[in-house]
Amino acid sequence: MSISRITVAGFALASALALAGCGSSGGGGGGSSAGSQAPAAMDTSTIKVSSSPLGNILTDGSGRTLYLFTEDGKNTNSMNCDAACVRLWPHMEGKPHAGKGVQSNLISATGGGSKAQVTYAGHPLYYYANDHAAGDVKGQGIDKIWYVMNGKGAPLKKAAPASSSTGGGNSSKGSGGYGY
Repeated sequence: MSISRITVAGFALASALALAGCGSSGGGGGGSSAGSQAPAAMDTSTIKVSSSPLGNILTDGSGRTLYLFTEDGKNTNSMNCDAACVRLWPHMEGKPHAGKGVQSNLISATGGGSKAQVTYAGHPLYYYANDHAAGDVKGQGIDKIWYVMNGKGAPLKKAAPASSSTGGGNSSKGSGGYGY
């Protein structure tokens, strides 16, 4: 009799743990609402220039927009970012190839750290988690420190069209400069 109680208790515990693993990822989730679509998949194999509402901008291989943080140093990730910030502004990592419109000699990586971050023209590259489709530019101009780049590595500081910036906005929301 005691063996079956232990078996039942063990099964109940295992079921509870399995269901807990299916829950939310710790609240917050980078400011996304419960019914929002997931971010577009990252393809770090390529950096290319793609057409957008802001003009020709850097994107990854799947067309996902890449951003620069204006307070980063050259080839250095200077961002003092907590876990919520990293979820909202994930780094581009890997060793991408130059695609259409990109100069291969401008692709590099930050030094040090456990994982090198891809740079372009000395600027570390970031994704914005609220960009849900290729071509989204919802992170453009947030806190006046996050911008897309052109193929020469210069930031494009024009405002995103209203339809492209919904969900991202251009204010800090009390973030201290990281848009969350």
